[in-house]
This record gives sequence, structure tokens and C-alpha cells, in this order.
Amino acid sequence: MLINNVLQWTGALFIIAGHILNSIGVDGYNIAAFTVGTVAFLAWSVRVANKPQTVVNVVAITVCTIGLFRAYG
Repeated sequence: MLINNVLQWTGALFIIAGHILNSIGVDGYNIAAFTVGTVAFLAWSVRVANKPQTVVNVVAITVCTIGLFRAYG
């Protein structure tokens, strides 16, 4: 389905952006990029009923949330 591909590619691009921002030391924005990518992958994993990936994404969003509060809070 088209929406599944859009969610996966959106997730991939934002995760890649997060890694690039992380490698050049742009704290805060890297976590925001990881969060957007993870939310996209979470939506995809729920849509396709991939339970292990859903668990990974829920944990990742929790970690990202803590990171966002540390960066901006």
C-alpha cells in the first residue's frame, strides 16, 4: 500500500537525518529527527501488525521523549 511505503520512507529519511545531525553534534535537533522517524515507523508497524517492531518503536519513542526533555526542557 502507498501509505505504508510513505511511512517507511519518511521514517528512514528522518532516522538518517538524526544520525547525520548526531555525527556533527547538533543536539536537540538530532533527537527531534529520531522522534519523527520513530513515530513514522511506529505507525507503519501498527498498520502491518509487526509486534516486535512496535515494541522497539515504543521503547525508542520513550527514550526520545526523555532526550527531548533534556535537550529543551
